[in-house]
Amino acid sequence: MPKAKSNSGAAKRFKKTANGFKHKQSFRNHILTKKSTKRKRHLRGTQQITDADAGLIKRMLPYV
Repeated sequence: MPKAKSNSGAAKRFKKTANGFKHKQSFRNHILTKKSTKRKRHLRGTQQITDADAGLIKRMLPYV
């Protein structure tokens, strides 16, 4: 049986943690002038993925 390929896009976006996977918050790349400072501040950092998406991420990253 051949090795399963990891989804390279998912490998760049999700990191495994003890409690699941973490990801960077979206809407923080461009067109930042119209977004408030508070909104941009709350988009900093990483968040855990939801339980509903966990199965999809595990399928895309079989060896993580």
